Amino acid sequence: MLAFASTAVLAVSLVTNGLLAGLFFVFSCAICPGFRRMDDRSYVRAFRAINRTILNVWFLSVFCAAPLTAIASMIMIIGREEPAPLGWLVAGAACSVLTFVVTAAGNVPLNRALEVAPVDTEQQQCRARQDFEARWNTWNHARTFSSIVALTALAISSTG
Repeated sequence: MLAFASTAVLAVSLVTNGLLAGLFFVFSCAICPGFRRMDDRSYVRAFRAINRTILNVWFLSVFCAAPLTAIASMIMIIGREEPAPLGWLVAGAACSVLTFVVTAAGNVPLNRALEVAPVDTEQQQCRARQDFEARWNTWNHARTFSSIVALTALAISSTG
Protein backbone atom coordinates (compact mmCIF):
# COMPACT_ATOMS: atom_id res chain seq x y z
CA MET A 1 0.00 0.00 0.00
CA LEU A 2 2.87 2.39 0.80
CA ALA A 3 4.37 1.73 -2.63
CA PHE A 4 1.09 2.72 -4.31
CA ALA A 5 0.79 5.89 -2.22
CA SER A 6 4.41 6.76 -2.94
CA THR A 7 3.85 6.27 -6.67
CA ALA A 8 0.67 8.35 -6.59
CA VAL A 9 2.35 11.22 -4.77
CA LEU A 10 5.28 11.12 -7.19
CA ALA A 11 2.85 11.18 -10.12
CA VAL A 12 1.12 14.26 -8.72
CA SER A 13 4.54 15.83 -8.17
CA LEU A 14 5.55 15.14 -11.77
CA VAL A 15 2.34 16.63 -13.12
CA THR A 16 2.35 19.75 -10.94
CA ASN A 17 6.06 20.44 -11.44
CA GLY A 18 5.63 19.81 -15.16
CA LEU A 19 2.75 22.26 -15.37
CA LEU A 20 4.82 24.95 -13.66
CA ALA A 21 7.88 24.27 -15.82
CA GLY A 22 5.70 24.58 -18.91
CA LEU A 23 4.06 27.79 -17.74
CA PHE A 24 7.34 29.47 -16.85
CA PHE A 25 8.95 28.22 -20.09
CA VAL A 26 6.12 29.72 -22.15
CA PHE A 27 6.64 33.06 -20.43
CA SER A 28 10.40 32.89 -21.14
CA CYS A 29 10.23 31.92 -24.79
CA ALA A 30 6.94 33.36 -26.05
CA ILE A 31 4.99 35.74 -23.83
CA CYS A 32 7.81 38.01 -22.65
CA PRO A 33 9.50 38.23 -26.07
CA GLY A 34 6.10 39.04 -27.56
CA PHE A 35 5.46 41.67 -24.91
CA ARG A 36 8.74 43.39 -25.82
CA ARG A 37 7.00 44.54 -28.99
CA MET A 38 4.24 46.31 -27.05
CA ASP A 39 4.16 49.96 -26.11
CA ASP A 40 4.53 50.76 -22.39
CA ARG A 41 0.83 51.38 -21.75
CA SER A 42 -0.24 48.11 -23.37
CA TYR A 43 2.56 46.21 -21.65
CA VAL A 44 1.59 47.44 -18.17
CA ARG A 45 -2.11 46.81 -18.77
CA ALA A 46 -1.50 43.30 -20.13
CA PHE A 47 0.88 42.28 -17.35
CA ARG A 48 -1.43 43.64 -14.69
CA ALA A 49 -4.29 41.63 -16.21
CA ILE A 50 -2.19 38.46 -16.20
CA ASN A 51 -1.06 39.05 -12.62
CA ARG A 52 -4.66 39.44 -11.47
CA THR A 53 -5.96 36.49 -13.48
CA ILE A 54 -3.29 33.98 -12.49
CA LEU A 55 -4.21 34.27 -8.82
CA ASN A 56 -6.90 31.61 -9.02
CA VAL A 57 -7.55 28.29 -7.30
CA TRP A 58 -6.15 26.20 -10.17
CA PHE A 59 -2.81 27.97 -10.37
CA LEU A 60 -2.39 28.35 -6.62
CA SER A 61 -3.21 24.66 -6.08
CA VAL A 62 -0.57 23.57 -8.58
CA PHE A 63 1.93 26.16 -7.33
CA CYS A 64 1.63 24.93 -3.73
CA ALA A 65 1.27 21.23 -4.55
CA ALA A 66 4.44 21.08 -6.65
CA PRO A 67 6.99 21.54 -3.84
CA LEU A 68 4.82 19.85 -1.22
CA THR A 69 4.43 16.66 -3.24
CA ALA A 70 8.10 16.69 -4.21
CA ILE A 71 9.04 16.83 -0.53
CA ALA A 72 6.46 14.18 0.32
CA SER A 73 7.85 11.89 -2.42
CA MET A 74 11.31 12.28 -0.96
CA ILE A 75 10.14 11.55 2.60
CA MET A 76 8.06 8.55 1.56
CA ILE A 77 11.05 6.74 0.06
CA ILE A 78 13.35 7.18 3.07
CA GLY A 79 13.90 3.84 4.77
CA ARG A 80 12.61 1.76 1.88
CA GLU A 81 14.73 -0.96 0.35
CA GLU A 82 15.21 0.91 -2.91
CA PRO A 83 17.29 3.99 -2.04
CA ALA A 84 18.57 4.58 -5.60
CA PRO A 85 16.04 7.31 -6.48
CA LEU A 86 16.52 9.17 -3.18
CA GLY A 87 19.26 11.43 -4.53
CA TRP A 88 17.13 12.39 -7.51
CA LEU A 89 14.12 13.00 -5.26
CA VAL A 90 16.22 15.24 -3.01
CA ALA A 91 17.42 17.21 -6.04
CA GLY A 92 13.90 17.42 -7.45
CA ALA A 93 12.41 18.54 -4.15
CA ALA A 94 15.17 21.11 -3.61
CA CYS A 95 14.69 22.59 -7.08
CA SER A 96 10.90 22.59 -6.68
CA VAL A 97 11.22 24.46 -3.39
CA LEU A 98 13.71 26.83 -5.06
CA THR A 99 11.17 27.54 -7.80
CA PHE A 100 8.58 28.38 -5.14
CA VAL A 101 11.03 30.65 -3.28
CA VAL A 102 12.18 32.45 -6.44
CA THR A 103 8.58 33.13 -7.37
CA ALA A 104 7.57 34.27 -3.88
CA ALA A 105 10.68 36.38 -3.26
CA GLY A 106 11.40 37.61 -6.79
CA ASN A 107 8.41 37.65 -9.11
CA VAL A 108 5.55 38.26 -6.67
CA PRO A 109 7.00 41.46 -5.12
CA LEU A 110 7.57 42.82 -8.62
CA ASN A 111 3.99 41.91 -9.58
CA ARG A 112 2.71 43.78 -6.54
CA ALA A 113 4.88 46.81 -7.27
CA LEU A 114 3.62 46.94 -10.85
CA GLU A 115 0.03 46.72 -9.63
CA VAL A 116 0.35 49.84 -7.48
CA ALA A 117 2.73 51.82 -9.68
CA PRO A 118 1.30 55.09 -10.93
CA VAL A 119 0.64 54.79 -14.67
CA ASP A 120 -1.49 57.82 -15.53
CA THR A 121 1.06 59.39 -17.86
CA GLU A 122 3.31 58.00 -20.58
CA GLN A 123 6.33 58.79 -18.42
CA GLN A 124 4.87 56.85 -15.48
CA GLN A 125 4.02 53.91 -17.72
CA CYS A 126 7.57 53.89 -19.05
CA ARG A 127 9.00 54.06 -15.52
CA ALA A 128 6.72 51.28 -14.26
CA ARG A 129 7.84 49.05 -17.10
CA GLN A 130 11.52 49.90 -16.61
CA ASP A 131 11.27 49.05 -12.90
CA PHE A 132 9.57 45.74 -13.68
CA GLU A 133 10.38 44.09 -16.99
CA ALA A 134 14.09 43.20 -16.92
CA ARG A 135 14.10 42.14 -13.27
CA TRP A 136 10.89 40.10 -13.63
CA ASN A 137 12.24 38.36 -16.74
CA THR A 138 15.49 37.49 -14.95
CA TRP A 139 13.58 35.93 -12.04
CA ASN A 140 11.32 34.12 -14.49
CA HIS A 141 14.31 32.63 -16.32
CA ALA A 142 15.71 31.48 -12.98
CA ARG A 143 12.48 29.76 -11.99
CA THR A 144 12.12 28.30 -15.47
CA PHE A 145 15.53 26.68 -15.08
CA SER A 146 14.90 25.46 -11.53
CA SER A 147 11.49 24.05 -12.44
CA ILE A 148 12.89 22.20 -15.46
CA VAL A 149 15.65 20.74 -13.30
CA ALA A 150 13.06 19.76 -10.66
CA LEU A 151 10.93 18.03 -13.27
CA THR A 152 13.91 16.25 -14.79
CA ALA A 153 15.19 15.00 -11.43
CA LEU A 154 11.74 13.81 -10.40
CA ALA A 155 11.29 12.04 -13.72
CA ILE A 156 14.66 10.31 -13.39
CA SER A 157 13.75 9.24 -9.84
CA SER A 158 10.62 7.58 -11.14
CA THR A 159 12.65 5.28 -13.38
CA GLY A 160 14.96 4.13 -10.57
